[in-house]
Amino acid sequence: MKAATLHGFDESLTKSEFVVYEDVADPKILKPTDVIVKIGGAGVCRTDLHIIEGVWKDFVDLEFPHIMGHENAGWVEEVGSGVESVKVGDPVICHPLVTSGHCLACRRGEDMHAMESSFPGINAPGGYAEYLHTGERCLIQLPKSLSPKDVAPYTDAGLTAYRAAKKAASHLVPGQFAVIIGAGGLGHIGIQTLNALCAGEIIVLDQSDLALGLAKESGAHHTIKANGDEVEKVLELTKGHGAEAVIDFVGEGNAIENGLAMTRNAGYYYIVGYGGRIQIPAIDMIVSEKTIVGNLVGTYAELVELMALADRGLVTLATKDYKLSEANQALHDLHNGIVKGRAVLIP
Repeated sequence: MKAATLHGFDESLTKSEFVVYEDVADPKILKPTDVIVKIGGAGVCRTDLHIIEGVWKDFVDLEFPHIMGHENAGWVEEVGSGVESVKVGDPVICHPLVTSGHCLACRRGEDMHAMESSFPGINAPGGYAEYLHTGERCLIQLPKSLSPKDVAPYTDAGLTAYRAAKKAASHLVPGQFAVIIGAGGLGHIGIQTLNALCAGEIIVLDQSDLALGLAKESGAHHTIKANGDEVEKVLELTKGHGAEAVIDFVGEGNAIENGLAMTRNAGYYYIVGYGGRIQIPAIDMIVSEKTIVGNLVGTYAELVELMALADRGLVTLATKDYKLSEANQALHDLHNGIVKGRAVLIP
């Protein structure tokens, strides 16, 4: 099969070619619960750029050549002898974690904290290819209203944004505020899911006019250009108190410091983006009673919930399609901030 493969790190992200479009071996059924999916769409994520930079090398043992792509959807191509819930030809979306389902975390539905797992695109071959090796436990059948290429990024970007928004929506009531930092691939989904789940007033910050335009299209009530005075503008909108919930999809630069400054006393700061450090004096935590919440990719059940919102048209993805052979262009466009929403590779 054809795949776009990573052959080494590029810490400065300056190479013209990050991946090589080449022939690789087809994936094989190894266990009764294995499934081979014919890729209909593979999302291009900023995590892929971090993989290329080598950010993950201390956490994951990558073997080169490596096939990235952890946001995948397509059609069932082949099934193991024990597979019962899907059949060849079914359109499916893939939860990003492949787990056995036997450990306690899995039985609680928290597969992302499983004792043993495979993460296609991170520590196993991913979806920058014609076919993907995964497991039955990961698959959700798509309704007729949704096509694989249009929903692939929901499996990480959408699911992660939904998980954070769902947490925030659980305590936001009418008259309260939510701030979203970063209105790109994750942020525009977070805006829509917040609107679908609660009646909080949504303020969105971004440095990009393109992203702020997408935020307005996605239902933001207020947009603020992040050019240095965003904290003051948020405080002005919230009558000096800050927001009850701040969801930070950036997590680097001054986003963390500003995000905490925008969080109301007894409010919640949800950190999703990464690259920076959270540093706050203990006395400030005590006096303000702010809560800092980390957010990993969501659960299988939450992906089912997100697909229900998408099926009803309450959440839609802004996507730009690229051929699999154009993976380098997609990665460079993402790095240069010219992708509106999410880039998707289509074999």
